[in-house]
Amino acid sequence: MRSLIIFTWLFCAASGVFAQSGRPGAQTADATADGKLSAPSAAQLFDEANTYARKKFTEFETKKLPYSEKLRLQIIQEQKQLAAKNAAMLVARKTLAGEDFYFLGMLHWIAGNDDGTDEALKKFIAAENPNVEKLQAARSVVVILAARKKNFDEAEKILNDYLNTNPTKARERARMESELAANYRAVKNLEKAAPHAEEAYRAVKAGFQNAPSRAVGISDLIENGMTVFEIYRDDRQTEKADRTLEDLRKTGAFVESTSIYFVAVNERIKYLTETGRKAAALQFYQDALVQAAGDFKAKGWRDEILQRLKGREKHYEMLGLPAPELPDVDRWFPGERKKLADLRGKVVLLDFWATWCGPCFAAFPSLTEWSQKFEKDGLVVLGVTRYYGENGGEAKEIELLQNFKKENNLPYDFVVGREQLNQTTYGVMTLPTTVIIDRKGIIRYAEPGAGREPEIQKTIEKLLAEK
Repeated sequence: MRSLIIFTWLFCAASGVFAQSGRPGAQTADATADGKLSAPSAAQLFDEANTYARKKFTEFETKKLPYSEKLRLQIIQEQKQLAAKNAAMLVARKTLAGEDFYFLGMLHWIAGNDDGTDEALKKFIAAENPNVEKLQAARSVVVILAARKKNFDEAEKILNDYLNTNPTKARERARMESELAANYRAVKNLEKAAPHAEEAYRAVKAGFQNAPSRAVGISDLIENGMTVFEIYRDDRQTEKADRTLEDLRKTGAFVESTSIYFVAVNERIKYLTETGRKAAALQFYQDALVQAAGDFKAKGWRDEILQRLKGREKHYEMLGLPAPELPDVDRWFPGERKKLADLRGKVVLLDFWATWCGPCFAAFPSLTEWSQKFEKDGLVVLGVTRYYGENGGEAKEIELLQNFKKENNLPYDFVVGREQLNQTTYGVMTLPTTVIIDRKGIIRYAEPGAGREPEIQKTIEKLLAEK
């Protein structure tokens, strides 16, 4: 069981609240001189909503309640509803001025009301002599909103105002720059996206030590570093793409993160292969094994990164080469048995899985959707498994698989081997593993593990577009 407190920082980081009111814990109305209770201030209403989730998670931790994603989402929704209610209370007042608009804007921000956020924070920014830290926080939110609306001139102007005022905060800047990069990318303006992505990555590196947690800092480094790489990759700026991945690798070594290091090395090998530099990719892999052993002094980290890299060796060798035939096919159903060579001209997705593999099940909805949506465009999905010596012999296992396929409404064919030979041929050491073969029969994608549906779909669409 994972306790809820683990997710406290996750929610606080995702909520988008950039600043506290300066009056923590003030969540009740104040008493006037005659003993009557006055209405809660804007700061108090903000504090109540802003601290709601954190207090709830702390309460659940104290009670040792188990983590539940459903419960987490419920608390987030409750916080949004409380923020919306408190914002409505403020809007009903006719005497709002100055910092009241800051707290109103932040309440709208928590509630997810972008228009209300934008209107209130702009009133605060225009106020006379606003508190400078709140001013900067307000600007950072308005930049994000403008970027999302593709109001780039406005976003750039307010970002410039932010950068010309002290204090600036690395995490605020990273969020603004990242949002601008993402939205320039969305409109295919890679030239504009690149410098913002670079600045976001630089800001995340600068603010790593002050991240809400090490896990958040590592995640931000990977996300922003990969964004820079992807922009240069898509813009065909090979040298800059290479340089970005090398910088990410060095950053992983510097902060002693095997996760960052592995992502950088793994992506570099794949990118070298994709850009026609297969020999360089394999040489880089061998060099990386030596380099990693020197970059990580702690034995545990060194063993971990080497194990992860060595576990990918077969895939690195296969990428960009013709797909080998599945050597052990005992049953193929319900369609007719085929060779992979018979499927040339199609994009073929091999899903290596097993009935006992829980994570494999999470991909079924996507596999079903892809099979149905892209079949007419030339996609063939094959579920590759084998006998595992259970359920009373091979005949019983086939019956189990047939029933399983029917019960889960899986529209694609199953390919069943007797032994491990198919998995060994394709370097499958983890289930699920996905291999995608292009129309020419070349392996273009080979990745282990669950949760890769977005990148798998992008690969499918890319390969189907190739004629």
